Amino acid sequence: MHPPGAALLILADGRFPAGGHAHSGGAEAAVLAGRITGAGDLEDFCRGRLHTTGLVAAALAAAACAGHDPLTLDAAADARTPSPALRAVGRRLGRQLLRAARVTWPCAALESLAELRPRGAHQPVVLGLAARAAGTTPYGAALAAGYEAVSGPATAVVRLLSLDPLDATAVLARLAPDLEQVAERAVAAAAEVPAHGTDALPAASAPLLDISAEAHAARSVRLFAS
Repeated sequence: MHPPGAALLILADGRFPAGGHAHSGGAEAAVLAGRITGAGDLEDFCRGRLHTTGLVAAALAAAACAGHDPLTLDAAADARTPSPALRAVGRRLGRQLLRAARVTWPCAALESLAELRPRGAHQPVVLGLAARAAGTTPYGAALAAGYEAVSGPATAVVRLLSLDPLDATAVLARLAPDLEQVAERAVAAAAEVPAHGTDALPAASAPLLDISAEAHAARSVRLFAS
């Protein structure tokens, strides 16, 4: 498999100005509900998120990076996001990522998406296009999407529970084999899109994340936007 390239480091860097720092990926709601109380719970939460919503995001990113129609993929992302709150979050993050990517890796595909989706495309689709513009591979795009699915909650729980950052980093390290497995599955699914359309992409669900997102969006006091 062709290596994803150094651009992946920029895309996966939490300091890349794509707005992810304001979101917990459902971790804040899980902490408030008592489902995350320490590093062990965080690892279980992240592993579940990686193999459901993370897999879906990774496959969409891989497909976009492979050159498949971003508008069709955006519609597929909408269909795989039943929660209105999470659809709004996905487009908000996509809009911010697109803004950053257009400055970092200017290209016609990113400009076209900005014109066609002025209110924002779903973040994994934008991530895949950004990865393509940056010269990385579908596998690299899938890795970045999967890593974001777990690094966001891990970083948020450090703040929410005053969890030792070393423990949070150890959780991410233990999830590395899962992350690689998810990226490989995502690339394989994306390769089936020309023959079978977006039905070939995973549609793994996480109903509790959807329900929690709706409840979290209605809270008057919260540290993270999602």
